[in-house]
Amino acid sequence: MGVGELRMCSERLSMMGTLSSEFKSCLQAVTEQPRIYADANVAAGLVAFMRDRLRWDVLFVIEHDDLRRASDQEHNRVARRLLRTLITFDRDFLENKRFRPSKNGGVVVMSVPDQRTRRRLLQSLDRNIFGGPVQHERRKALATSTIPLEGRKIDVHPGWDEQ
Repeated sequence: MGVGELRMCSERLSMMGTLSSEFKSCLQAVTEQPRIYADANVAAGLVAFMRDRLRWDVLFVIEHDDLRRASDQEHNRVARRLLRTLITFDRDFLENKRFRPSKNGGVVVMSVPDQRTRRRLLQSLDRNIFGGPVQHERRKALATSTIPLEGRKIDVHPGWDEQ
C-alpha cells in the first residue's frame, strides 16, 4: 500500500464516525421532537399531554414491563443510553452524589401540586428549553444536540422560568 492509498484510507476513516455518532445522526434525521423518558411516577394523563399537545416523543416506563420496576439508577442509565431527557417527580434525582450530572442525559424534576400547573410548566419547558412549536428553527437546532439537557438537571416548580 503506497502513501497515496494510505492517505485515502485515512481520509475515509476520518469521515466515518463511531456507531454511536452514526446512530445520533440518524436519530436527528428522524425526529425533531424532544425525546423524553417519563418514569413511573409521572401520571398517564401528563404523558398523554406531552405526546398529544406538545408533540413530544415520550417513552413511558409504565408501558414497558422490563422498565416498570427498574431502580432509579437504571432509569438514569437507560434514559441516557436511549438519548432521552428523564422527567420525574422523584427529588432523589437532584442528589449529585447518587446521580452525577456528567452521567445523565438531562433530568427534569417536577415538584408541582396540581395538574393544571404541571401542564403550564411543561408548556414553559417546551418553549424555553426545547424550542417549542413557535420557535421551529430553534427546535431543529436543538435536535442536532440530540439531548438538549445532557449533563444538566432542572428543578421545575412554580416560578422556575421567571428566575
